[in-house]
Order: sequence, then structure tokens, then C-alpha cells
Amino acid sequence: MADIGIDLGTASVIVYIKGQGTVLKEPSVVAIDKNNDTILAVGEEARSMLGRTPGNIVAIRPLRQGVISDFDITEKMLKYFINKSVGRPLMRKPRIAVCVPSSVTEVEKRAVEDATRQAGARQVFVIEEPIAAAIGAGIDISRACGSMVVDIGGGTTDVAVISLGGTVVSTSLKVAGDNFDEAIVRYMRKRHNVLIGERSAEELKINVGTAYSRAVSTSMDVRGRNLITGLPRTINVTSDEMQEALSEPITSIIEAVYTVLEKTPPELASDIADRGIVMTGGGSLLYGLDKLIKEKTGINTIVAEEAVTCVAIGTGRYIEYVSDGKMDPKDVYRTSR
Repeated sequence: MADIGIDLGTASVIVYIKGQGTVLKEPSVVAIDKNNDTILAVGEEARSMLGRTPGNIVAIRPLRQGVISDFDITEKMLKYFINKSVGRPLMRKPRIAVCVPSSVTEVEKRAVEDATRQAGARQVFVIEEPIAAAIGAGIDISRACGSMVVDIGGGTTDVAVISLGGTVVSTSLKVAGDNFDEAIVRYMRKRHNVLIGERSAEELKINVGTAYSRAVSTSMDVRGRNLITGLPRTINVTSDEMQEALSEPITSIIEAVYTVLEKTPPELASDIADRGIVMTGGGSLLYGLDKLIKEKTGINTIVAEEAVTCVAIGTGRYIEYVSDGKMDPKDVYRTSR
């Protein structure tokens, strides 16, 4: 059985299989019938139920801010996604690598290991997200050269400086894509007296969200509930408004980049100035965020080609690195047998 890499994210689960590439990308959402505790739907089908379920059905996200909040549901969700990715009954249990934010505790790591093993893994590798993101972005992390990665996921943002296969300086903050959505919901309520749902906020973020002033302002219509009359209302929202709405979480991410740069040893800081900053994760696709980081730090900033799937690809490739003897697994992750 080929090795499997899983990006177990707050917003989505991405599965990479050696020799096949990225085979699955679905939201980490599970729909449950509360009357008999049965799972009705997983992934995209369950996501379509968010905010639209009757009283007995609840659509939940079993991961919050990069860590497991509901162990049993996470285990069942993982088992479903692994079986769906493989497409056939597993004759032999695979080796599975899973990534976690750089700031998780040993207890949280153990929860990820246990859930993955019970979902059908023969051997579990737990890897820090910045390491996986760097490998997935094509960075040779085994060299004695500093590389800086900013990985913006759904629940956490990881900023790290990597050299010789390990993390030199890093920070992880619980501000990421989900906080962008929450900031948009708050802004719409405060500015327009309109309440919108999570999915509408995400559509606004993707279509007109911006971190840096656009040369040409764009807009889109969004529907919500008027908080004064209680009736449905359609609002036209501009990219300039979105820049204002997203300013707070974006400022937190910029400050995290500053913090890591301040703590970086001079030789590695020199390498980063030459090589630039690499951004990965779905949150890095927010319009103008790379330009803003470049403007604030003075360091060239680029978004990785496969930004969304970088972590999953890197997680899968890491097992190959260890198998080939290029990396010492003790440096960056714990192995569970």
C-alpha cells in the first residue's frame, strides 16, 4: 500500500498518495443525526447542510484552530476520507503522515496520532505544518540555508524559519481563514445591520476580499437578514469595504511575521532577505496579502504554486525523505508504531 499524506485542516482535509498526487480535497465537516448519533454525511455534502439543518441534524466541524475538538467524529471522518481516497478495501494498513500546527501540545499531538491509527494507519508520522509546507512548495529544507514560510490555513497561521531540516524560529497564532470569515460577518452586522452566514462570508472573501488596495475596485451582491426588519435583504459589497473588514486579522498576521524576523539569527535573516518569503495555505490566496507583507517587511514575498495543497504534498513526500535517509525523523516529528 502506498504511503499517504494528510493535511488535517480546520477548514478542509486534503489527501496525497505517493505516485498519484492529491486525490481528495473536501471540507472537514460532518453532519450528524442527534437522535441516534449516526453520521449522515461527510465532506462537501455535509458542508452544504451548514446553517440549513432541522433541529435533529447538526453539521459540525470536529477540528477547531488546528486541533481536534471531537475525537470520535474526527476518527470516523478520517476513516471515511482514507477509504474514499484509496477507492478499495485496504489489504494492508498504510503508513500515514499527518501535519499539525507548530504550537500544539504533546496531548494534542497524541490525539492526532491516536485518531489516525484508529482510522487505519500502520504507522503514524506527525509533522509540523511549516516543515510540510516548505517541502510541498519545493524548498530544499536539508540545506544550511534559511527559508521562511508563512502558512495560512483555516484555523491557524504558522510562521517559521527553517534550516537543516528543522525549525529554527517559529510562531503559531490562532488567526487564519476562519477569522477572515468572522471579521466579514461582524463588519456586515455593524456597517449594514445585515446578518450573513459563514458560506456567504467565505464567498465574499474569495471574490472581493482584499488585503491591499486594488487598482480597480470590485463588488458583489450578498444576501442576508436585515436585523431591524427581520426580512431578507441584498447588499452590494465592495472590495474597499472588505479591505476595511479584514484589516484586524491581517494586522495580526503581519505582526507574527515581524516577531519571527526579529528572533531570526543574523545569518539566516540574510538568507531570507536574498531568497524571500514563501506563502502557502488557502489564506495566502487573499488578494494582495503577499504585496502587503512585501511592503511592510521589505522582503520579496511569493505565493507557492500549489498553495492550497502544499502541506498535503509535503506531508506525503516527507515519508519518502525519511525512507531515502535524507532526514532524521527525530528532528521534526514523533513516530507512533
